[in-house]
Amino acid sequence: MKKAIVFFLLIQVLTTNAQNSIEWDGIYQLQLSDFQSEATQIGSEVSVTSINTASSLDFAFMMNNVEFMFTKNFNSKVNCSFQRDAAYLVAPDTNTANKLLDFARYEFDLSELYARKLRKEIYEQKGTFSDVSFLKVIYDHIQKQYTEEHATAAKSTNLGLETAKLAVLHTEVTKQIQNYPDFCKSCKPPKKKK
Repeated sequence: MKKAIVFFLLIQVLTTNAQNSIEWDGIYQLQLSDFQSEATQIGSEVSVTSINTASSLDFAFMMNNVEFMFTKNFNSKVNCSFQRDAAYLVAPDTNTANKLLDFARYEFDLSELYARKLRKEIYEQKGTFSDVSFLKVIYDHIQKQYTEEHATAAKSTNLGLETAKLAVLHTEVTKQIQNYPDFCKSCKPPKKKK
């Protein structure tokens, strides 16, 4: 009986977490309803404009040394996701909220672009006898580039309130994603020809 209860609770936690997290797939567009943090507010009583998109670029794996030595493709280990319960949006009206939402969509796509760049760098730099420590250097470098580009976009577009500037940046990011077709999460990069 205890095993059944534990199993049921585990399934509940996994299901809840799956519903909370949105994996980038290139199809789904974030909605205002995805900002599920209690901090989300839209209305005239709001005097500030703020957003936390909760998009993230994560890299994690568990494998023994032998598995690591013979693994070349780490695409599935690099995740780009959006956490609904951590995402919030604060805006004085629906028009402003929709502009912030457009910025969140840009940021989610930007996260995927840098996830693909990370996957590509790992694939290209991983040798048979590579030490696991080389991964941290690559991750830190890509994360720094991502953070800098995000900060520049947030400043230059005023968090998306300057819609024309945001549209140009978003179009460029979308084009860049297409430059990495072999580095989506489920993709297998082609083997190098000898």
